[in-house]
Amino acid sequence: MKARIKRFDKKLPLPKYHTDGAAAFDLSAREAVEIPPKEVRLVPLNVAIETPPGHFLLVAARSSTHKKGLILANGIGIGDPDFSGDNDEYHAAYLNFTDKPVVVEKGERIAQAMFVQFVKADWEEVERMDKKTRGGFGSTGTA
Repeated sequence: MKARIKRFDKKLPLPKYHTDGAAAFDLSAREAVEIPPKEVRLVPLNVAIETPPGHFLLVAARSSTHKKGLILANGIGIGDPDFSGDNDEYHAAYLNFTDKPVVVEKGERIAQAMFVQFVKADWEEVERMDKKTRGGFGSTGTA
């Protein structure tokens, strides 16, 4: 599958899959960003990406990002297919959950992304659902 990509800083490498089994590719910070304690800052990820037809780009934190004291403020990011213009640079909104400033260095691999295929639904509104009620949201227990 081919995907068009634009780097804003060509001194930084293209995103890459770091193992043969990797489902996601790493994204790097385009510039150094200091995130004050208990605050959110946007980290520019140096790419605009045109997703293949029928796909969106899912952006997530790398599994080691929490070790820096950071979590994605919105959990994950969804890059819609029409977010692909010349200046549509991806960013990650990170929350510093520590009591000290955290610096994301320029070129640091700080996020990961993957292409996800999707379909759109045509809604059929009904007055009643046919299946039995399971018990409500979060009803499957704690174990």
